Amino acid sequence: MSFRSGLYVVPTDRWYIERAVWLIAGIVLIVSTTVAVLYEPLAALFIVATGVASIFVALTGYCIVGNVLHRLGMPHALGTRDSVPGRSYFMQTDRWYLERRIYPIVGTNIAIASILSIVHSPWWLTFTAFVGVAMVWFAGTGFCILANVLYWSGVEPRLMPEKPRDGKQTVPGYADQPAR
Repeated sequence: MSFRSGLYVVPTDRWYIERAVWLIAGIVLIVSTTVAVLYEPLAALFIVATGVASIFVALTGYCIVGNVLHRLGMPHALGTRDSVPGRSYFMQTDRWYLERRIYPIVGTNIAIASILSIVHSPWWLTFTAFVGVAMVWFAGTGFCILANVLYWSGVEPRLMPEKPRDGKQTVPGYADQPAR
């Protein structure tokens, strides 16, 4: 693994399942955090559920929200080749690419922070609020702090792969499929 410089920004020229999932998860985090702070501290359990779901997606490739969006006809960028209309959507799990690594890291951190907000201090919810805002920002702008830290540390992205040495650009998500 080699270190890199520059910024990693995912495509924002179109909406795709994974980008919409980041937006929806960010909104769920913001709303759950707000409810836990203002009304009911146990609402932080919704944040735990979001974190567990994020880890589950990373490990299995199956995303409930992604499947709803798939059934509504939204295209995917990181789905398997079998994720065609009429079949379930699964995120690619053939290797631990950059975008896939975000799911368990975020899921673990928000689950731990929300549990700590219940048993230790509600100030831990500032972290889950930050992550929720960061996810909405990521969906809107394509920029994510965590994605860039992973990128700088040498983790290979799948949505915006670097051009191979032969100069042939590939379709994001499928390294063996030439661009149209």
